[in-house]
Amino acid sequence: MAAAKLKFPGISDELSEILDAKMDEAPARRRAREAFKDIQLNIDHILLKATCDGLKTEESYEVNSRGVEIFCKSWLPETSQPKGLVCYCHGYGDTCTFFFEGTARKLASSGYGVFAMDYPGFGLSAGLHGYIPSFDRLVDDVIEHYSKVKEYPEFRTLPSFLFGQSLGGAVALKVHLKQPNAWSGAILVAPMCKAKYNVIVYKDKPRLRTALELLKTTEGIERRLEKVSLPLLILHGENDTVTDPSVSKALYEKASSKDKKCILYKDAFHSLLEGEPDDMIIRVFADIISWLDDHSRSSTDS
Repeated sequence: MAAAKLKFPGISDELSEILDAKMDEAPARRRAREAFKDIQLNIDHILLKATCDGLKTEESYEVNSRGVEIFCKSWLPETSQPKGLVCYCHGYGDTCTFFFEGTARKLASSGYGVFAMDYPGFGLSAGLHGYIPSFDRLVDDVIEHYSKVKEYPEFRTLPSFLFGQSLGGAVALKVHLKQPNAWSGAILVAPMCKAKYNVIVYKDKPRLRTALELLKTTEGIERRLEKVSLPLLILHGENDTVTDPSVSKALYEKASSKDKKCILYKDAFHSLLEGEPDDMIIRVFADIISWLDDHSRSSTDS
């Protein structure tokens, strides 16, 4: 007996058909994004109320050196030079086009140039959905893209920061370990540094190869916490059941960084910037902007 199709109030049958389609390949994911873009951005959420006024945004597809078509997006202050660059590494069930749209607008409105990409197999980039055959290769794709961004003549002298959420925290740490002197700092929000990863919270369980790559990656990061040497801001909800806040504490304690800060938010869970009450989201953003401002100034002065 066929499973009943999900019905969403206020969504037409045509949109429901798009939503029900298999999202294994990029064309289906791109159709879904195009169909639901306006609906998503009109959700009543504090992040998505951030305005685009005074910002210039750009979306593009770029074919990388492996021949993979990568979706990327940027948000920049319209009339001023950015204080610094923030390069985003998204989580396992995330992309750079939904809730991060609001995060990016807030960061850009605070004076930062924000750059994001969907990993191969995620969001609007080409590749089998959610499939990570090699975590190292994914990290190399991220390094390739953001290295190009940082080489733009207008950005070469600016401080640059990694911003990793959840699985993106692991990506950001691996980027740093491969490029130990290339970044001015990293912001890690609920980083995945240990395979206590509760994939049930996402729509699909990870493919076996992906799960093995995540396990291997987090074990490798755990063994190399002492090698983390860049300025760090680590943010984690104390009640997170998806990634382990105790491992964020271990990262803070073991990292060789002389400049490091860890904030654990009481009564908060995994999605600090999307799933918490407005007052908590405002507080987390204030902590991020304050840290960025301090480290942009110190990078410029040094």
